[in-house]
Amino acid sequence: MPIWSGNRLYIIIKNAGYNSAYNKMKKIIGWALLVIGLIVISWGIFSSYQIFSGKTEAPEIFKASTEESLSLEGQDYGIEQTIQKMMGDRIEEMLPSDFLPGLFNLTAWSVFAFILFFGGAQISGLGIKLMR
Repeated sequence: MPIWSGNRLYIIIKNAGYNSAYNKMKKIIGWALLVIGLIVISWGIFSSYQIFSGKTEAPEIFKASTEESLSLEGQDYGIEQTIQKMMGDRIEEMLPSDFLPGLFNLTAWSVFAFILFFGGAQISGLGIKLMR
């Protein structure tokens, strides 16, 4: 509100066309932000669908270590080492070596997708506020 009384300044600005140009610019920027936010959300949903349906792989952040076990067939094993080797073989049969890194990669992608959804919603919300 202007310092001096009355709506004279508001009427002068409105008649000069500044207010309508300002509102048009706000609406254009608001629509642009709304579309950008929806594109971010749509891209996140599409990429997540591609990854979780198996059409593409998740970004590889965690990698499986490829340790080669040494073959000690010529050496004499103690009973403890034999049991330990048998247990390691059984665990590897139940859980493949790439299971945990794959699970961590999918979890990392899920966190990233959540950030994308949240960011897209915030951008779209800002666009909607500007359009009002």
